Amino acid sequence: MEENTIIQAVLHALEQHSDKIGSKMQEMEQRLHHEMQTMEQRLHHEMQTMEQRLRGEMQEMGQQLRSEMQEMGQQLRSEIHAVETRLEAKIDALREEMHQINQQLNERIDRLEEELTDTQTSVEVLTTKVLHHDRKLRQLAKQA
Repeated sequence: MEENTIIQAVLHALEQHSDKIGSKMQEMEQRLHHEMQTMEQRLHHEMQTMEQRLRGEMQEMGQQLRSEMQEMGQQLRSEIHAVETRLEAKIDALREEMHQINQQLNERIDRLEEELTDTQTSVEVLTTKVLHHDRKLRQLAKQA
């Protein structure tokens, strides 16, 4: 009788441990999902801010260029060309930066997905072992 009680206690402890692992996995998945959403929102916000700033800068620059064009003629055309070149370089640099940020984000997501896959594999292995031990304990309980 005492052996049966011990087996039942072990089975109960294993079930509780399995439940804890399952809940921890769900928590990890929720945290990962939340972090990914937060990153996406932050990146989206930064892109909008950058776009608004660029638009504001471009509008301001356009007004300045129009007023100077009336006054300076040919000199202003050369300045416009210089400004366009700098603006294109800034846009190219921003595009490259955004590409790098996107690439880093994709790499981080890939690493997180690999970690999640590894964790899921570990849980599957542990679950299989728990079930195997559970069967052995039940067989032993029937034999006793």
